Amino acid sequence: MSTMTLEHPPVSEAERREVTDFVYREARLADEARYAEWEALWTHDGFFWVPRAEGHDRARHVSHIYDNRTRIATRVRQLSTGYRYSQEPASPMRRLLSNVEITRTDDGYEVGSNFVLTEIVVQSTHELRVWAGRTTHRLRRVEGGLKMAFKKVVLVNGDEAIPTLAFLI
Repeated sequence: MSTMTLEHPPVSEAERREVTDFVYREARLADEARYAEWEALWTHDGFFWVPRAEGHDRARHVSHIYDNRTRIATRVRQLSTGYRYSQEPASPMRRLLSNVEITRTDDGYEVGSNFVLTEIVVQSTHELRVWAGRTTHRLRRVEGGLKMAFKKVVLVNGDEAIPTLAFLI
């Protein structure tokens, strides 16, 4: 006996623009250290996850970051104080996003995209670092607008020794 799966209707062009604009805005706010605006993009129950590698289970493997909504607020508050010396002053950053793919879900959208982020470590070495990977956002509509319920960042080099991730990746 086969089971029937209900597929979601395709994403319209208007939805595609709205979702893509959201993902671009989220990246820009992180790059520009606009912490309060970035935090306002989250749902009340959001999770931010940076696993060591693709395929890792957050319940069984150590993660670089695994923050619930309270920890996201704490991270933003620390970055905003001026006492997070690993980001004082904030690293100048810019990221490029590509290969944006949007899928409708039961309660919103899942968005996958590739990124390359450049960072200048102005707090110490003035080294130019390049970060690359794949981001998955889960977005849902809250009070008429989109919010992030989940963000997962899988770094290309995530399973290697990496320097601090004190900024918003």
